[in-house]
Amino acid sequence: MPVLCDTQIRELVRIEPFSAAEKREGRISYGVSSYGYDVRVGTRFKVFTPTPRHGDISVVDPKRFSDDMMVEVDTNVTGRDYVIIPPNSFALCETVEYIEVPRDVLVICVGKSTYARCGLIVNVTPLEPEWRGKVTLEISNTTPLPAKVYANEGIAQFVFLKGDMVCEKSYADKAGKYQDQEGLTLPKVD
Repeated sequence: MPVLCDTQIRELVRIEPFSAAEKREGRISYGVSSYGYDVRVGTRFKVFTPTPRHGDISVVDPKRFSDDMMVEVDTNVTGRDYVIIPPNSFALCETVEYIEVPRDVLVICVGKSTYARCGLIVNVTPLEPEWRGKVTLEISNTTPLPAKVYANEGIAQFVFLKGDMVCEKSYADKAGKYQDQEGLTLPKVD
């Protein structure tokens, strides 16, 4: 499975808005790189913040995950260019970029070293062939201190793996539950 290079990413993958890799003084980098694309985190976040109103929560259940355990933060409304993630907590956010994955490509996501070196881990499951939409990312703060994440700056790198053959059944063919998602999407169980 070869990895797509910058020119192949530009030609084969729909990414909107598409940015060239360039130095941006005082900002965490984003845009196409040699063998990947650094996506930006948007301005809307849902921060996991269970409060006393939830009672004694002892288990987070993906089949019964409730939006009321999240506090929505929009940096456009707060007037700040960042969000604070509490210690040992996480936030969901969406990418600035809209992505359409070709039928013969699988996308994996890795966090940017700038955040990883501060104890912040970015996670998303692979984007399957023909997946499309804005990507919901999970950012975990593994530290015992509050952590800042900057809106509209680089957060993670997508690596595009081209299959030797086209898959028999794509994410679109399966009518995947996260297809064409807009905005932050909480866990779903079919």
